[in-house]
Amino acid sequence: MASSAGGGGQRVVIVGAGMAGVQTAVALREQGWTGEILLLGAEPHQPYDRPPLSKAVLLGKAEGSAFDVDFAALGIGLRLGVPVTGLDTDGRTVETGSGPVPYDVLVIATGAEPVALPGSEGVPGVHLLRTLDDAERLRPVLAAQQEIVVVGAGWIGAEFATAAREAGCTVTVVEAADRPLAGALPAEVAAHMTGWYADYGATLVTGARVTALDRHGLQLGDGTRLRAGAVVVGIGARPATGWLAGSGVELAEDRSILADEGLRTSAHDVYAVGDCASFPSARYGTRLLVHHWDNALQGPRTVAANVVGSRTAHFPGQVYDPVPYFWSEQFGRFVQYAGHHSDADELVWRGDPDGAAWSVCWLRDGALVALLAVGRPRDLAQGRKLIERGARLDRTRATDPSVPLKSAVL
Repeated sequence: MASSAGGGGQRVVIVGAGMAGVQTAVALREQGWTGEILLLGAEPHQPYDRPPLSKAVLLGKAEGSAFDVDFAALGIGLRLGVPVTGLDTDGRTVETGSGPVPYDVLVIATGAEPVALPGSEGVPGVHLLRTLDDAERLRPVLAAQQEIVVVGAGWIGAEFATAAREAGCTVTVVEAADRPLAGALPAEVAAHMTGWYADYGATLVTGARVTALDRHGLQLGDGTRLRAGAVVVGIGARPATGWLAGSGVELAEDRSILADEGLRTSAHDVYAVGDCASFPSARYGTRLLVHHWDNALQGPRTVAANVVGSRTAHFPGQVYDPVPYFWSEQFGRFVQYAGHHSDADELVWRGDPDGAAWSVCWLRDGALVALLAVGRPRDLAQGRKLIERGARLDRTRATDPSVPLKSAVL
């Protein structure tokens, strides 16, 4: 197919109408794409933002969280309620439940899908929380103030438990690991978050595996029986890439799409962005898979720049190497994290972790690479900029919470 600067006469098809897909469509127009843009969404709803689902929508404080985007005015075509089933990269066609959709450029933004608890399929009263429909099904459960068991003490489990307690529900959280947030934070940090559950009136049970479920509750490995009016499963999510089998688009072991530094896939004129894609980070020397809102907001700008730029001569390509960022509101606390750390990085405390506000810094060869802030948004704002700069910190000053983090730079 002939190419032209700005994309005139060409079609970009974006698969996935969440944050990453919508922002890619908007960024393409902002960066000068004049060709057709078609956005395919599996759900029938107008494209919406997900973070409010575990908060305002769940508690009945909002009816929805549709994006404030005038798709018609931007010349963005929407096809909703159209799940994708396959991809033919040779024929440049996306297979859908409504028939084939041809493309000149394809952007995959199918996000992630929640991991189901083994044995839970078809059991009444067992819920996941990922979509607007999930939140709508759970809203009356919270309104009825039922007894709820949450399986998984990760970010989504903690946020749901918080909302359920605010609704007046009795809440027990069951976690297979020995602590909350075991996959995200080291034991010495997570230990100071364990008490948050009890402080908020929720019961946390760690080191416990679910061995059986039925409509009345669940059973743990030690024989303990927990009754529940509803069981909410939050044990993680994985890239929604099963539909790419046989397409030639290369996947990593974790099922993420192996995107390059410009978020291009192994297939020509096919890009991937958001929760479904991993990318190499020169900043951290590893491949990152980031399942957070900010990644779905920032990545589309790089994709749009590279799609538009690829239709012009001598375009060097734009590199995507962000400082990852996310936040969580749980148990009356505002928790933020920026960067990426490993077990080998040096951990530096900043403030009393048993207090209301504190931070943790991770240093690599003296340079700040990641920061967790609990109730200290200024630390996060300053720390994020320092990470971007690769700034080195004076450890003594960094541990003093009265010293602004930016003033601890060597």
